Amino acid sequence: MAESAEDADHVEHVEHAEHVEDAERTESTEKAENAGSTQAPPVGRAWSAPARVVLGAAAVLLVTATGLFLGAVFLHVAPANPLSREYREQLDGLIYPEFEQNWKLFAPNPLQQNVAVDARVRTATPDGEAVVHGWVGLTAQDIAAIRGNPAPSHADQNLLRRAWDFYDGSHSAQDESPTTERGRLAEQYLKRIAVQRIGSSVDGRPVVAVELRVTTGTVAPPEWSGEAAPPAPKVRELPWWPVADEDLRGLR
Repeated sequence: MAESAEDADHVEHVEHAEHVEDAERTESTEKAENAGSTQAPPVGRAWSAPARVVLGAAAVLLVTATGLFLGAVFLHVAPANPLSREYREQLDGLIYPEFEQNWKLFAPNPLQQNVAVDARVRTATPDGEAVVHGWVGLTAQDIAAIRGNPAPSHADQNLLRRAWDFYDGSHSAQDESPTTERGRLAEQYLKRIAVQRIGSSVDGRPVVAVELRVTTGTVAPPEWSGEAAPPAPKVRELPWWPVADEDLRGLR
């Protein structure tokens, strides 16, 4: 009986020891997990000052080289200009043969002229006397409406310009006679734009006729290009066109 009691005490003692050991192990694990959860995240690699200088210089060099290359491609595909002509040999050496381009930036070449359209009208006094009024800058009105406007209208940008191109392409510059079947239509179109801009009357007198004047000047090259100065602007005055009631539709 004594041995059985001793065995029971021994077993109880062992179980107690194992229980205490398990409790200590669990507590240690929880502490380790808590310590890991509160530990600060690892800090990224800190670059030394010389390394940062090298990386910054490499980035600047890469951006500069890319910009120069794109600029060279732009000059290669753009219409001939003083800059591309001066550095043609260097551009060809960079582009050919690896980066050859078979397209052009503009088709056709962009305009290299400034075209200004002016108009003046003739009115009639009650006793039948004709009065010619001063020139009104129609192109200047368009430029004033476009300048500083982030979203200029299509009419301000193109209506007058396209009307003049239509007239110029359908009339002789020597005697202003129509050269195509649409010549008369071009005259009516250009005349009505001028009348719409100026109005059906001036100083209380009705408009009876309108005349247009077009000044064309070549854009001057930069001074460093060495190119000759452009010729003096050419002035082209169109004949007086009578204003009929049909031309004043919507103005009265």
